[in-house]
Amino acid sequence: MKNIIPKLRETKGWSQEQLAKKLDVSRQTVNAIEKERYDPSLPLAFKISEVFELSIEAIFQNQA
Repeated sequence: MKNIIPKLRETKGWSQEQLAKKLDVSRQTVNAIEKERYDPSLPLAFKISEVFELSIEAIFQNQA
């Protein structure tokens, strides 16, 4: 699933480690999501949207 998490994270000035702590996941999980190798669970997607104060749809796009 395509996402804009790297851009959002960089805009906030956060490292992958800092974002991982905010989401209560590992840095490796954040890396995998950013590189589109792992699709987050729905609860994690909601957490990501809360952290960035954006809708899930604004952050993630389904690849056709």
